Amino acid sequence: MKRNKTEIAANLIDKLWINFRIRVPYARIYFEMALRNRGQVVIDHIGFRSLNTQTGEQPSGINAIGHIFQQLGYKVCKQYKFQRKKLTAVHLVSENPELPKIFISQLEVSLLPQWVQDLFPEIVADTPYLLSDSGIELLGKLHVDGVLTHEAADILEGELVGYFQRPWDPPIKESVLKINDVNHYAAWVLLHGNAPSHFAALINEQHIDKWPDIKSTSLALYHAGIPVNRKIEGLHSSMLQQTATLAIKEDVTVKESGLYDEIPWTYGYLELIQRGSDNRNKGTLFQDFLEEHERQLYQMTMTLDN
Repeated sequence: MKRNKTEIAANLIDKLWINFRIRVPYARIYFEMALRNRGQVVIDHIGFRSLNTQTGEQPSGINAIGHIFQQLGYKVCKQYKFQRKKLTAVHLVSENPELPKIFISQLEVSLLPQWVQDLFPEIVADTPYLLSDSGIELLGKLHVDGVLTHEAADILEGELVGYFQRPWDPPIKESVLKINDVNHYAAWVLLHGNAPSHFAALINEQHIDKWPDIKSTSLALYHAGIPVNRKIEGLHSSMLQQTATLAIKEDVTVKESGLYDEIPWTYGYLELIQRGSDNRNKGTLFQDFLEEHERQLYQMTMTLDN
């Protein structure tokens, strides 16, 4: 028996989603609520962040995440620019339309003040590549042959799950705080690395009668005690509506005076997304992203105290 790219990608995404629900209780509660109401959770997309700067053995910027998914049958679909936030992004789609989209953004580090740029090398310059030689070999074989044996696929999937974490050593606390004063996105990536920033649940495929739309779903989460952004980006019946829970906080390891310490920092959030009819192609759902919405969602990991 063999496993193809799509099956391996699906297994990887399932494992990342399980890990995300452990780290982000709001996602776990939504998942459990949907199942109790005889609905389902379909992931529309997964968000990742990156730094467009030299990161040791790991590819820089979007390619840090993108090259993994491209080996698993994904292709770049569209590019985006967020000039005020100094970000560029792409979203990738799978050969299998049932798999979630992958949305990857990168911070253009070269656009930050020089003194801020000078803080990055001490943190990321010696970054290792988190796949072993055997993992690299298996990923290359999958890309060429399209399939792996189940035993080899199990090994590769385990290595790929391990890739989506912070790849560099814990950063120096003082450097993170200084960088955060200028750009909270940069501080987030330095602390969380390759970990997904959010999963987005597709309301269109939820199939819960009493939660027919994004407004009723977000209200249900609110009444369940989950802090949800009550503002919904996008008008009713527009091509795209989005909102999200607040980002959870967790203790993150940093260095201070040569010793390891932990500080609380925002991590991930659950996004809710409802897709409407595509004005350019009647009869189909809009499948892209709107830059004005995404700009607001990047603020979900920014809080007053970090």
